[in-house]
Amino acid sequence: MSQRKHILIVDDEPDLVELLSYNLKQAGYEVSVALNGRQALDRVSKELPDLVLLDVMLPGLSGTEVASRIRSNPATASVPIVMLTAKGDDVDQIVGLTVGADDYIAKPFAIKVVLARLEAVFRRAARSSADQRQISMGGVTMNLETHETLVDGQPVSMTLTEFRLLSALMQAGGRVLSRSALMSRAMGPGVTVTDRTIDVHVTAIRKKLGVHAGIVKTVRGVGYRATPEPDAEEAPADGHARTP
Repeated sequence: MSQRKHILIVDDEPDLVELLSYNLKQAGYEVSVALNGRQALDRVSKELPDLVLLDVMLPGLSGTEVASRIRSNPATASVPIVMLTAKGDDVDQIVGLTVGADDYIAKPFAIKVVLARLEAVFRRAARSSADQRQISMGGVTMNLETHETLVDGQPVSMTLTEFRLLSALMQAGGRVLSRSALMSRAMGPGVTVTDRTIDVHVTAIRKKLGVHAGIVKTVRGVGYRATPEPDAEEAPADGHARTP
């Protein structure tokens, strides 16, 4: 490859790190290694790798906490994350995806599977960044340079916070974003607000999206995600859940 992709491996198992490093280098990637969560955050901040291959079970700072901090930092929020889990159960997978992982791989794994999954993540990342100035989903278009929002081609006025919240959801590619992660992206790290504040902003956004309010979906007890097709059970634009 003309420009080698840089992958940061974060794992405390020396044998596994050696195996992954060798095979990723053979596949044409540039590789660096972190053996714990704090070292990983330092390397991500300084090196800004093209992808982080992150183990869930790390000493000290867990992999899920590392992923959450990467996503909460505007400077590193767009770095793709693929999580490695020894358990491979639904809980680990859901937690990993909830904190912002792009994909997960359960141990033990075949190297061919790892390479294929990494290539798939890179392809998705390339498509999502093909036009970073404008994003579209389900009749909603946002221009990230001019801060304009169009719904079915008609301009809609949004506050800066509403614009940042909606654009963060639309750029997440269907990933679930927690309320704290959303507010960090909308107002910057270190800002503390209640969950209710986020919910109020989302209710306002849904009202302004009108018939397309359903692209913003509630993941109960976790946060929100945005996908093109509305769910039948999704809350209407007034923010009140439908009764069965």
